[in-house]
Amino acid sequence: MGNSGGSLTVRSTAGLRGLVEAAGFTEVEDAESPAEGRQVSDFAESGPRSMVDLVRGTGAPAVLVSFLDSDVGFVEAVTPGGGTWEALLNRAVADDYGIPLDRFPVEPAVKEALAWAAAAGLTPDEDLLRQALTGSAAFAEELSSLLLVALGLPDPS
Repeated sequence: MGNSGGSLTVRSTAGLRGLVEAAGFTEVEDAESPAEGRQVSDFAESGPRSMVDLVRGTGAPAVLVSFLDSDVGFVEAVTPGGGTWEALLNRAVADDYGIPLDRFPVEPAVKEALAWAAAAGLTPDEDLLRQALTGSAAFAEELSSLLLVALGLPDPS
């Protein structure tokens, strides 16, 4: 059985665990700092407004990927200015699960992800971003790592 939790990346120098839990995330693991000012934390579940509440609490853009048994990744990203975007990782496997792919169009997600990265002060790679959003992998976590790098974040591995 694969991972059915998620991974959250946010720019924050404060202790992240309390903010993440207050925003409605459960079973939050201690955050790792792959780069100065960025923290990554794994969690079991999040609520419907968890990302918005977290971004409001930190004042910084955040991106999360929730995993469905390590097969599919659901991406959600938010900026303090209210910019949001969603995407799907491992589309072919998601289709096998019966997840409606038309709910997650690739090109609008690429455009919104580029805007999110700019708002986050990052330098994204558009081609790599498109590859992450259309690629296939044995585990959705592989595409999640690729997505973060494509957004201009440090490699989380």
